[in-house]
Amino acid sequence: MIEELLMAVAGAGAAAAVYAGAAARVVKQYERGVVFRFGRLRGRVRSPGFTMIVPVVDRLHKVNMQIVTMPVPAQEGITRDNVTVRVDAVVYFKVVDPADALVRVEDYRFAVSQMAQTSLRSIIGKSDLDDLLSNREKLNQGLELMLDSPAMGWGVAIDRVEIKDVSLPETMKRSMARQAEADRERRARVINADAELQASKKLSEAAAMMSDQPAALQLRLLQTVVAVAAEKNSTLVLPFPVELLRFLERATPDHKPHGAGHRAPEVEIPPLPGDAYLRSRAAAEDAIEDLTGTSVEPAPAPPRED
Repeated sequence: MIEELLMAVAGAGAAAAVYAGAAARVVKQYERGVVFRFGRLRGRVRSPGFTMIVPVVDRLHKVNMQIVTMPVPAQEGITRDNVTVRVDAVVYFKVVDPADALVRVEDYRFAVSQMAQTSLRSIIGKSDLDDLLSNREKLNQGLELMLDSPAMGWGVAIDRVEIKDVSLPETMKRSMARQAEADRERRARVINADAELQASKKLSEAAAMMSDQPAALQLRLLQTVVAVAAEKNSTLVLPFPVELLRFLERATPDHKPHGAGHRAPEVEIPPLPGDAYLRSRAAAEDAIEDLTGTSVEPAPAPPRED
């Protein structure tokens, strides 16, 4: 009797262990469990942790609640200004209602992917090329709104949408490069003209100041000569202006000329015979006149001996 009782207990324990093994489920932290009993949805969504279901009767489906990163394949379209482009994007979404994600749509990932491709082509046709290249934030918001409206009915929330790349034809790239080059050339010319205008105003003011002070012009000339001479690779010819010579003449103290208070030194010329004497005396007089600026009266010639 005791043996039969022990065997019954052991059999019940084994059956309970098998039932527990078949009914026990573990739901991870980033998942939620949705139970279907005989194909009908159970109202309560199983939270993370250990849970039990009825074997054979219930089916537990785990739904990932993490944010899903889904790349959108490149879509080719024509913009509003008739430019053919290829645009690809990426969609970030997550499941907010596990029951709706399983019941309302067959495959919510495939549905979001197809909706993203359709919306991307639609946004390309409604936008200009400049908007695709420079105003992507506005286009991203428009794509997010276009995807979020149907996705909410599927129990999915769109976190954000980003346009990754815009591919242009080679001819359009060359045209844009020429346009950018022309625009930079225009700005460079405007900046250069503005610099010339400012420089002309400053030079006009400097000329007005130098006209009042002639010495300033001479100082500027000397500064220019110093700047040129610093190179030491060319021959510098420096013309002295008349104004500089007059300035130096006024700055030099006056000297009395010879003859007023000074007497020219007398030069003794030794007597020489005949024509040699006359030629040497004339040369000496010329030399004295060049040195002193004063002519010398010739001494009487000695009598000639026949």
